[in-house]
Amino acid sequence: MARLEHVNVTVQDPDKTAKMMISLFGWTVRWRGVAAHGGVSVHVGTQSDYIALYTGPGDKEQRAADNSYVQRGGLNHIGVVVDDLDATEAQVKALGYNPHSHGDYEPGRRFYFHEENGVEIEVVCYD
Repeated sequence: MARLEHVNVTVQDPDKTAKMMISLFGWTVRWRGVAAHGGVSVHVGTQSDYIALYTGPGDKEQRAADNSYVQRGGLNHIGVVVDDLDATEAQVKALGYNPHSHGDYEPGRRFYFHEENGVEIEVVCYD
């Protein structure tokens, strides 16, 4: 059976985004280096899966997509499973992000937040 290894997301500052993800989720930087088109990538996650945070040359002027849910091929959100939803939400707030769209559903609970690149992150806990 196949498994998902990584996703690659364009961000303005890969190191800053990696630092946020390390703080919230306890991940580590697996690799950092030169990437496609003269850009830089930071791979942050676990030994088995990760998020590649990419910025190309001149990407300081990039703007966030208006609405990924109506853009074909858009990245809608990144889902991360945590053990303690309430503690993670407190950390999200402490970092200055606004949790929203809280929901209880079978089999767990979740909330979302947008980070500074406009990427929506879903945080979920399966009780």
